Amino acid sequence: MTEAVTPPSPFDPPSLPPEEPGGGAGAITPADIRDGAAVALVVGVAGVLLGLLWVWLAPRVQYVSNGEAVFLRSTESEARIAADGTFFLLAVGLGVLSAVGTFLWRRAGGVPLVIGLAIGSLFAALVGWRLGLWLGPSSDLAAAAAKAGKGVPFDAPLELLAHGALLAWPMAAVLVHLGLTALWTPRDPDPAQVPWAGYYQPAPPKP
Repeated sequence: MTEAVTPPSPFDPPSLPPEEPGGGAGAITPADIRDGAAVALVVGVAGVLLGLLWVWLAPRVQYVSNGEAVFLRSTESEARIAADGTFFLLAVGLGVLSAVGTFLWRRAGGVPLVIGLAIGSLFAALVGWRLGLWLGPSSDLAAAAAKAGKGVPFDAPLELLAHGALLAWPMAAVLVHLGLTALWTPRDPDPAQVPWAGYYQPAPPKP
Protein backbone atom coordinates (compact mmCIF):
# COMPACT_ATOMS: atom_id res chain seq x y z
CA MET A 1 0.00 0.00 0.00
CA THR A 2 1.11 3.49 -0.71
CA GLU A 3 1.31 5.70 2.38
CA ALA A 4 -0.75 8.83 2.14
CA VAL A 5 1.27 12.00 2.13
CA THR A 6 -0.23 15.03 3.85
CA PRO A 7 0.33 18.17 1.78
CA PRO A 8 2.02 21.01 3.63
CA SER A 9 -0.21 23.63 5.15
CA PRO A 10 0.01 27.16 3.78
CA PHE A 11 0.34 28.34 7.35
CA ASP A 12 3.49 26.30 8.03
CA PRO A 13 6.65 28.42 8.30
CA PRO A 14 9.11 28.08 5.45
CA SER A 15 11.86 25.58 5.96
CA LEU A 16 15.33 27.07 6.40
CA PRO A 17 18.49 25.49 5.01
CA PRO A 18 20.68 23.87 7.66
CA GLU A 19 23.64 25.94 8.89
CA GLU A 20 27.08 24.75 8.03
CA PRO A 21 29.05 23.54 11.04
CA GLY A 22 31.54 26.10 12.31
CA GLY A 23 30.33 28.72 9.86
CA GLY A 24 28.65 32.03 10.33
CA ALA A 25 29.74 35.60 9.84
CA GLY A 26 30.52 36.02 13.54
CA ALA A 27 32.88 33.07 13.83
CA ILE A 28 36.33 33.96 15.19
CA THR A 29 39.20 32.42 13.25
CA PRO A 30 42.85 31.94 14.25
CA ALA A 31 43.73 34.74 11.81
CA ASP A 32 41.47 37.12 13.74
CA ILE A 33 43.24 36.21 16.99
CA ARG A 34 46.64 36.76 15.39
CA ASP A 35 45.54 40.17 14.13
CA GLY A 36 44.34 41.14 17.62
CA ALA A 37 47.64 40.05 19.16
CA ALA A 38 49.59 41.99 16.52
CA VAL A 39 47.59 45.15 17.25
CA ALA A 40 48.14 44.76 21.00
CA LEU A 41 51.90 44.38 20.48
CA VAL A 42 52.35 47.32 18.10
CA VAL A 43 50.15 49.70 20.09
CA GLY A 44 51.80 48.67 23.35
CA VAL A 45 55.25 49.49 22.00
CA ALA A 46 53.94 52.90 20.92
CA GLY A 47 53.73 53.79 24.61
CA VAL A 48 57.40 54.72 24.38
CA LEU A 49 56.37 57.66 22.19
CA LEU A 50 53.91 58.80 24.84
CA GLY A 51 56.62 58.80 27.50
CA LEU A 52 59.05 60.77 25.35
CA LEU A 53 56.45 63.37 24.38
CA TRP A 54 55.28 63.76 27.98
CA VAL A 55 58.79 64.43 29.25
CA TRP A 56 59.36 66.92 26.45
CA LEU A 57 56.07 68.84 26.60
CA ALA A 58 54.95 68.69 30.23
CA PRO A 59 55.45 71.94 32.22
CA ARG A 60 57.99 71.77 35.03
CA VAL A 61 57.36 72.32 38.73
CA GLN A 62 60.37 73.94 40.37
CA TYR A 63 61.65 73.65 43.92
CA VAL A 64 64.17 75.76 45.79
CA SER A 65 66.22 74.92 48.86
CA ASN A 66 67.25 77.20 51.73
CA GLY A 67 69.94 74.78 52.85
CA GLU A 68 67.69 73.07 55.38
CA ALA A 69 64.43 72.27 53.57
CA VAL A 70 62.94 72.22 50.08
CA PHE A 71 60.02 74.46 49.09
CA LEU A 72 57.95 75.10 46.01
CA ARG A 73 59.36 78.04 44.13
CA SER A 74 55.86 79.27 43.29
CA THR A 75 52.94 78.12 45.41
CA GLU A 76 50.50 79.41 42.79
CA SER A 77 51.99 77.38 39.95
CA GLU A 78 49.56 75.17 38.03
CA ALA A 79 52.32 73.13 36.43
CA ARG A 80 51.33 69.98 38.30
CA ILE A 81 47.82 70.08 36.89
CA ALA A 82 49.19 71.03 33.47
CA ALA A 83 51.43 67.95 33.52
CA ASP A 84 48.36 65.75 33.99
CA GLY A 85 46.54 67.61 31.24
CA THR A 86 49.48 67.17 28.89
CA PHE A 87 49.53 63.42 29.53
CA PHE A 88 45.77 63.21 28.99
CA LEU A 89 45.79 65.12 25.70
CA LEU A 90 48.75 63.15 24.36
CA ALA A 91 47.08 59.87 25.31
CA VAL A 92 43.83 60.87 23.60
CA GLY A 93 45.66 61.94 20.45
CA LEU A 94 47.65 58.70 20.29
CA GLY A 95 44.48 56.74 20.98
CA VAL A 96 42.80 58.32 17.96
CA LEU A 97 45.84 57.63 15.78
CA SER A 98 46.06 54.00 16.89
CA ALA A 99 42.34 53.51 16.21
CA VAL A 100 42.59 55.01 12.72
CA GLY A 101 45.70 52.95 11.94
CA THR A 102 44.05 49.75 13.13
CA PHE A 103 40.93 50.46 11.10
CA LEU A 104 42.90 51.19 7.92
CA TRP A 105 44.85 47.97 8.41
CA ARG A 106 41.81 45.76 9.02
CA ARG A 107 38.56 47.42 7.98
CA ALA A 108 36.46 44.38 8.81
CA GLY A 109 37.03 44.90 12.53
CA GLY A 110 36.03 42.08 14.85
CA VAL A 111 36.03 41.30 18.55
CA PRO A 112 39.69 40.11 18.73
CA LEU A 113 40.83 43.33 17.03
CA VAL A 114 38.95 45.52 19.51
CA ILE A 115 40.23 43.51 22.48
CA GLY A 116 43.79 43.70 21.19
CA LEU A 117 43.45 47.44 20.68
CA ALA A 118 42.11 47.94 24.22
CA ILE A 119 44.79 45.81 25.89
CA GLY A 120 47.60 47.31 23.83
CA SER A 121 46.38 50.85 24.53
CA LEU A 122 46.22 50.29 28.29
CA PHE A 123 49.71 48.79 28.27
CA ALA A 124 50.96 51.71 26.17
CA ALA A 125 49.58 54.21 28.69
CA LEU A 126 51.34 52.39 31.52
CA VAL A 127 54.61 52.28 29.55
CA GLY A 128 54.38 55.99 28.76
CA TRP A 129 53.69 56.87 32.38
CA ARG A 130 56.55 54.84 33.86
CA LEU A 131 58.99 55.87 31.12
CA GLY A 132 58.16 59.53 31.69
CA LEU A 133 58.84 59.20 35.40
CA TRP A 134 62.13 57.46 34.68
CA LEU A 135 63.34 59.96 32.07
CA GLY A 136 62.16 63.01 34.00
CA PRO A 137 63.97 64.83 36.81
CA SER A 138 65.26 62.77 39.72
CA SER A 139 62.83 61.89 42.51
CA ASP A 140 65.62 62.29 45.10
CA LEU A 141 64.89 65.84 46.20
CA ALA A 142 67.72 65.99 48.74
CA ALA A 143 70.32 65.05 46.14
CA ALA A 144 68.82 67.40 43.55
CA ALA A 145 68.78 70.29 46.06
CA ALA A 146 72.39 69.65 47.07
CA LYS A 147 73.45 69.55 43.42
CA ALA A 148 71.61 72.78 42.57
CA GLY A 149 72.81 74.70 45.62
CA LYS A 150 71.16 77.00 48.12
CA GLY A 151 68.57 79.33 46.61
CA VAL A 152 68.93 77.89 43.10
CA PRO A 153 65.67 76.55 41.55
CA PHE A 154 65.63 72.98 40.25
CA ASP A 155 63.00 70.84 38.53
CA ALA A 156 60.72 68.65 40.61
CA PRO A 157 60.06 65.03 39.58
CA LEU A 158 57.46 64.50 36.91
CA GLU A 159 54.24 63.16 38.44
CA LEU A 160 50.83 61.98 37.28
CA LEU A 161 48.43 62.98 40.03
CA ALA A 162 45.24 61.88 38.23
CA HIS A 163 45.76 58.20 37.53
CA GLY A 164 42.46 58.12 35.68
CA ALA A 165 44.32 59.69 32.75
CA LEU A 166 45.79 56.24 32.13
CA LEU A 167 42.40 55.23 30.69
CA ALA A 168 42.38 58.06 28.15
CA TRP A 169 44.28 56.11 25.48
CA PRO A 170 42.26 52.85 25.60
CA MET A 171 38.92 54.65 25.83
CA ALA A 172 39.69 56.98 22.91
CA ALA A 173 41.08 54.13 20.80
CA VAL A 174 38.14 51.78 21.32
CA LEU A 175 35.45 54.44 20.87
CA VAL A 176 36.99 55.88 17.70
CA HIS A 177 37.59 52.43 16.23
CA LEU A 178 34.01 51.33 16.91
CA GLY A 179 32.74 54.56 15.37
CA LEU A 180 34.84 54.11 12.23
CA THR A 181 33.75 50.49 11.93
CA ALA A 182 30.09 51.41 12.28
CA LEU A 183 30.33 54.19 9.67
CA TRP A 184 32.64 52.80 7.02
CA THR A 185 32.58 49.00 7.19
CA PRO A 186 30.40 47.51 4.41
CA ARG A 187 27.25 45.87 5.70
CA ASP A 188 26.72 42.16 5.17
CA PRO A 189 24.26 41.49 2.34
CA ASP A 190 20.77 40.43 3.33
CA PRO A 191 20.33 36.67 3.25
CA ALA A 192 18.53 35.32 0.21
CA GLN A 193 14.83 34.94 0.71
CA VAL A 194 13.80 31.37 1.32
CA PRO A 195 11.09 30.24 -1.12
CA TRP A 196 7.68 29.55 0.39
CA ALA A 197 7.34 25.84 1.01
CA GLY A 198 3.57 25.76 1.09
CA TYR A 199 0.95 26.48 -1.50
CA TYR A 200 -2.25 28.43 -1.64
CA GLN A 201 -5.48 26.61 -1.14
CA PRO A 202 -8.70 28.48 -1.80
CA ALA A 203 -11.30 28.40 0.91
CA PRO A 204 -14.10 25.89 0.33
CA PRO A 205 -17.31 27.44 -0.98
CA LYS A 206 -19.96 28.19 1.57
CA PRO A 207 -23.02 25.96 1.35
